Amino acid sequence: MWFDRFLEDKVGVGTLKLEFEGGEVRSYGGGKPCAYFERPDMDLEEAQHAKCEHIRKKLLLRPGDTVLDIGCGWGSLALHLARREDVRVVGVTLSEEQLRVARQRAWEEGLEDRVEIRLQDYREVPETFDRVVSVGMFEHVGAPYFGTYFRKVRDALAPDGVALIHTIGRLTPPSLTNPWIRRHIFPGGCIPALSEAAAAVERSGLVQADIEILRLHYALTLAHWQQRFQALRSIVAERMGERFCRMWEFYLAVSEAAFRWRGMAVFQLQLVRDPCAAPWTRDYLYTGGVGQREVERALEAAVDTNLSAGIVR
Repeated sequence: MWFDRFLEDKVGVGTLKLEFEGGEVRSYGGGKPCAYFERPDMDLEEAQHAKCEHIRKKLLLRPGDTVLDIGCGWGSLALHLARREDVRVVGVTLSEEQLRVARQRAWEEGLEDRVEIRLQDYREVPETFDRVVSVGMFEHVGAPYFGTYFRKVRDALAPDGVALIHTIGRLTPPSLTNPWIRRHIFPGGCIPALSEAAAAVERSGLVQADIEILRLHYALTLAHWQQRFQALRSIVAERMGERFCRMWEFYLAVSEAAFRWRGMAVFQLQLVRDPCAAPWTRDYLYTGGVGQREVERALEAAVDTNLSAGIVR
């Protein structure tokens, strides 16, 4: 995203970036990863961890699964999944700086054998994976390529696989991105309406197993980012000037307002090829003590029951 390019090209990925993003919360390639506030009093690090956990649960990971992370950014989600589960993750990015940093982080954690980061266009990934995840990538592909994106997700997904797409979206009908945002912040990007994303999914052959709308989470995230920017404002102003700082402050402020009052939100789309690949309730996300194997057994038992009754053929 635009601010990431500023940090890479003008400032570097050193102390300033780590302080601005809160160290471990470099959750994807964009400058403002949307966190998941289970409680409004959570700090940004807690909320970023909660987001990764929420996504991990929705992926329904099994031991030995392979995972494709489209637009893996700095590698935080890939590393989180590898820490928590016995899985192998392939992350793809188009940023050489993200490639270097993500690989270094995997090496430092001793996960380089299970987390592979590639400099590769997602459309050129040849393998099939048990799980596909993409956070903050879909809004960058542009409306003409929505179909291409979801067809690739389908092609990369195993027949019994599960995909989780996390994207900014609009709760209003399809519309153009604000001209100022499009020119200065988000060139080439397109914030999809749910109707646009759903139509592209339907044409791809994927099934929408679950759709969750995260409404005020990004507003809270942006408020935290504004606070962190103000703490570093003098450093940024010295290197980039007052005009840059005012532009960034304006962007954070109007974006927070948009997520509070102007119909902007975050969509999480859980997608499958086989409707039986995911549970038919969300209980597994919140029961805490129920393990993945118990979820699988319950699902298998339900399918077996329906087969015996002639409901599923």
